[in-house]
Amino acid sequence: MSEDIDKVDILIVDDQQDKLIVLESILTELGENVFAARSGAEALRLVLKRQFAVVLLDVNMPGMDGFETASLIRKRKKSAHTPVIFLTALADEMHTEMGYSLGAVDYILTPVVPDVLRTKVRVFVDLFRMTRQAKRQADERVGLAREQAARAAAEEASKRSTFLAGASKVLASSLDRPAIMHGLLRLSVPLLCDLSCVQLFDLNGGPGCTTLGWLDKATGLCTRELAEEKLCPSLAEAVQRVRATSQAELLTNLKEDAAAAPVNRTKEKASARPDFKLTSAMVLPLVARGSVIGAMTFAMGPSGRPHSDIDTSLVDDLAGRAAIALDNARLYHDIQESDRQKNDFLAMLAHELRNPLAPIRNASQIIRQAGSADPDVRAAEDLIDRQVEHLARLVDDLLDSSRIIRGRIQLQEEAVDAVVVVARAVEVTKPLLDSKRQELTVNVPAVGDLWVKGDPVRLAQVLTNLLNNAAKFTPERGHVSVAAERQGEHVLFRVRDTGIGIPPEMLAKIFDLFAQVDRSLARSQGGLGIGLTLVKHLVELHHGAVRAFSVGPDRGSEFVVRLPILAEPRTRSSRTKHVEDAEPVPSRRVLIVDDHLDAATSLAKLLRQQGHNVFLAHDGPAALEAAAAFRPEIVLLDIGLPGMDGYEVTRRLRTEGMRDVVVAALTGYGRDEDRKCSQAAGIDVHLVKPINFEMLRGLLARPEELKQERQHRSASESTIMQE
Repeated sequence: MSEDIDKVDILIVDDQQDKLIVLESILTELGENVFAARSGAEALRLVLKRQFAVVLLDVNMPGMDGFETASLIRKRKKSAHTPVIFLTALADEMHTEMGYSLGAVDYILTPVVPDVLRTKVRVFVDLFRMTRQAKRQADERVGLAREQAARAAAEEASKRSTFLAGASKVLASSLDRPAIMHGLLRLSVPLLCDLSCVQLFDLNGGPGCTTLGWLDKATGLCTRELAEEKLCPSLAEAVQRVRATSQAELLTNLKEDAAAAPVNRTKEKASARPDFKLTSAMVLPLVARGSVIGAMTFAMGPSGRPHSDIDTSLVDDLAGRAAIALDNARLYHDIQESDRQKNDFLAMLAHELRNPLAPIRNASQIIRQAGSADPDVRAAEDLIDRQVEHLARLVDDLLDSSRIIRGRIQLQEEAVDAVVVVARAVEVTKPLLDSKRQELTVNVPAVGDLWVKGDPVRLAQVLTNLLNNAAKFTPERGHVSVAAERQGEHVLFRVRDTGIGIPPEMLAKIFDLFAQVDRSLARSQGGLGIGLTLVKHLVELHHGAVRAFSVGPDRGSEFVVRLPILAEPRTRSSRTKHVEDAEPVPSRRVLIVDDHLDAATSLAKLLRQQGHNVFLAHDGPAALEAAAAFRPEIVLLDIGLPGMDGYEVTRRLRTEGMRDVVVAALTGYGRDEDRKCSQAAGIDVHLVKPINFEMLRGLLARPEELKQERQHRSASESTIMQE
């Protein structure tokens, strides 16, 4: 028979073929799918495969009769409620009771009346069709509901993801704690709550900082730092419980003012505090690295929203991200503070180390000028000079390493002759090489053949450090060489030595801060392990590179600096100018102002030996009085004076009419910010202790040039201000 899936199924079960044909022909007129089975077993197989609207079942069948077949149909869950109509020629009462007990809905006596059979079967067919239609509609409604729920869930997940992505962007945009706290308030109000509060705890037990945010109808989002004010009592107590237990708290039926009244409420603006009552709130801990660093509050109030509107999982996620961001900000602040303290310590250390070095160097110069012919005295003079120079260089290297690593070094770039760089480095290093009776070889091209763009002072410092390093680690009567050459589009500086060499495992680490090849307890060569670090950073600032080479221990080493070559410029850098070539310095009126008595008196004696007229003062007020009476040409001024510092002394000198006097800061403070402060105060030149005597002679020889430079700077600054 043909089958239509829109029709319902009818099953006829009878062991006689002729009766099946008759019943099938009668029911075919209903226009449904009619199935026939000649035994109970065959009927059960069909029932397992299909769902029938009605089963017409002959009672008397061989093997498995109609009652047993009906019983098995009823036991199957899917067909337990399928209507069964028994067909039988026996209508006795016993069979009727048994049939109804098995779930029969009707009996039809055979031979059947066609119209009666069709009428009874149609009732169950129509009922089945209506039931199937109702089920289909119910399934469609369930499917639609599920689809709508899934769509709503997807939209909610999208909103959640968008919100959290935006929150992450806000939290990651700054490492400033107040900015992060205000960003959290903007995220929370009014989207998540009517009032939000972010409170950070002081991990040392002191009071933390609290920022409150709420929505004002007139002004929009308002935020406020709570200092003397506090949250309402219920919120304040909940915050303390959250701090103690690390567990979130939900408060309902608050009915309290959003914040306690401020101390001077009458003087504040209308939007200075939230003017409404709270109804509920959720307080969550801000946990980072296992510690509760704060709490975040989400409170409901004027909007009338219930606390159930607070998306617990969302605010919990937000609080977790906020804790990480605020902890990172705290760590960043701590690092900055530690860095500031370190820099202050280094500056103070340098100052305290340079102060005693100054009189030692002055004393050495006094002895040298006395002109003793005793070779032991001359050797002692040389020893003192070398050790003072060594200590001064250690202090400078220590400060330079800090400034360079923090990016605080600014290069004064110009066209530099490589030969000049080598000459300046050799001039500085020669005394150390001579003291160890080491042979130095210099191999450079003609003057003006090699040019680089850079800071001549810093480039000379690079080669000086490399030459000092070679001299220190090369034994007496060893050999050190320095060379400059062109290789393609680069200039190479090579420093070779026949010293202790570098182990292979140290070649990759030799430029690291505090790296040391000599790790013996003797540490006979000295040094802090920062000289090569300075070399690397300075070379990289010049867009170059430096590498170390060595065959191994006791086989010597080579350092190669590679810098971009510069086409020969029109204006060449000046050659090294030696003090001994300069004209004699005329006598000057010099005022020395220093509270360090040894430094002041030794410098005064040294200058008097040179024929200068010197006056001493040991604090700021005494310096002003001495300047008014002595009328100096040059003031050598310490910055760290008691009572009145050197900056204020200079400003007072300028305002009191002494604009022509040259003021030179002679100080242990040598940071860039110290030099800027000197210039701003009107100081002509900033010199760092212990001052090189040749540099001091140069200063005394050219006061007019220094005055002109200061006047030029003042004129330039005035022009900029007018523009």
